[in-house]
Amino acid sequence: MGQRQKKGRPVSGWVSLDKPLGMTSTQAVSVVKRLFGAQKAGHAGTLDPLATGCLPIALGEATKTVPFIMDGRKIYGFTVRWGEETRTDDAEGQPVATSDVRPTRAAIEAILDQFTGEIMQVPPAFSAIKVEGERAYDLARDGEDVVLEARPIQIHRLDLVDMPDENTAVFAAECGKGTYVRAIARDMARALGTRGHVVGLRRLLVGPFDEASMIKLDDLRAAQEEGGAEGCDAHLAPVELALGDLAEVRISETDGARLRNGQSVLLRGRDAPENGATVFATVAGTLVAIGEVERGELHPSRVFVGA
Repeated sequence: MGQRQKKGRPVSGWVSLDKPLGMTSTQAVSVVKRLFGAQKAGHAGTLDPLATGCLPIALGEATKTVPFIMDGRKIYGFTVRWGEETRTDDAEGQPVATSDVRPTRAAIEAILDQFTGEIMQVPPAFSAIKVEGERAYDLARDGEDVVLEARPIQIHRLDLVDMPDENTAVFAAECGKGTYVRAIARDMARALGTRGHVVGLRRLLVGPFDEASMIKLDDLRAAQEEGGAEGCDAHLAPVELALGDLAEVRISETDGARLRNGQSVLLRGRDAPENGATVFATVAGTLVAIGEVERGELHPSRVFVGA
C-alpha cells in the first residue's frame, strides 16, 4: 500500500501571533494552521485564554525547532489586583481568600528581590502540568484538591511599572522556562500580607519574537481572503530563526544528503565547532539538520526536508 497523502500544504516557518483575549493556544494554532492550509502546526509555550500577546506558532518543519524557542527568555507585562485570591490565580476563578490590606509602593518594591534570581515556585493548580498522567487543570475542574510540588524557576527581572490605584499594580517580568506569572502574583500578594490575582497578562517577547514581529489574526485572515493560503506566507519567519543561539555550519550538498539520511559527516577546517557543541547545518543557505559535534564529526539529531 502507498503512503497516505498528507492534507494541506508542506509550508514551513514561524508565525509570531498576537493571540487575542479569550482564545486558547490550541484554538489559535488550529486557526493559523487552517489559514495557511498547513500540513502540520504547533506552538512554543502555552498562553492562558485570558492572556494576550506573543504566541510563536511553528508550521511544518519548524515544529522540529519548538524546544529551542521554549527554552528562550520571555517577557510579560501583567496587572495584579490586590485583596482577593482566586482558585485559578486569575480573574476567571472563584474567590478563595480575601484581605483588606493594600500594599504601598515602598512595600512592593521592598519584596521584589525575593522574586528574582532562581527561586522555588509552586505552579497554580489550574495549569497544564501532568499529575499521574492527568492535566492538573482537569483534576482541579473535577473538584480534586490539586497540590503541586515547588520547582526551581529563573526570574531575571521583576519591576513595578505602575500603580493606577490602591487596588492594582502593573509589573514587568523577564523569566525563563516553566514560570507561571499567575503564581508570581499570588506569592507576591501573600508576601505583602494580602491576597491577589492577575487581571491582565500580555506576553511581550518569546526568544527572538518581540512585539514588532507579532501579527493579529484579523490581519492573517485578511491576507488569506486576498491571496488564499499563499497570501499568508509573507508573514512567515524562517525555520532557522529559532536557532539563533546555535552556531551555523555550512556544508556541501553531498554532506547534506548524508545528514538527511541520518549519517554523520566530518567537519573540516579551523572553524569547526568544539566537541559537544549543538549546531545547525545548511547547504547553500537551506537548513538541513541540527546535530551534536563529537570528535570532529556532526551527528544529526533532527533533519529537515525543504525547510
